[in-house]
Amino acid sequence: VQLQASGGGLVQAGGSLRLSCVGSGRASGIPVMAWFRQAPGKEREFVATINNSGRRTDYAPSVKGRFTISRDNAGNSVSLQMNSLDIEDSAVYFCAGDFDPRRFNSRSVAGFSYWGQGTLVTVSS
Repeated sequence: VQLQASGGGLVQAGGSLRLSCVGSGRASGIPVMAWFRQAPGKEREFVATINNSGRRTDYAPSVKGRFTISRDNAGNSVSLQMNSLDIEDSAVYFCAGDFDPRRFNSRSVAGFSYWGQGTLVTVSS
């Protein structure tokens, strides 16, 4: 399973950005996919997760109402639409996945077996 994240960049506060994560190999139909982020000097933290059908999603309180996670019908790619970006959202964003459907309830790094390489999001004032 390989996950490839893209879409990061520099954006002004209040702006929007859309991240994408495409899976290959055995990634097709991977039941649970998620986004995490890691700011400099901080631990990697949960951002959002989505189940296989795309009908169940969950978000960290800090991004709820501003970020939207979605996935395509084939199930091997996931997107993160980020609106109303704040300087505090600056971080390297990682996509993650796992074949265990129970991982939908996981909010920890250890709960996911597969990781993309990360894409940098920088929000300027």
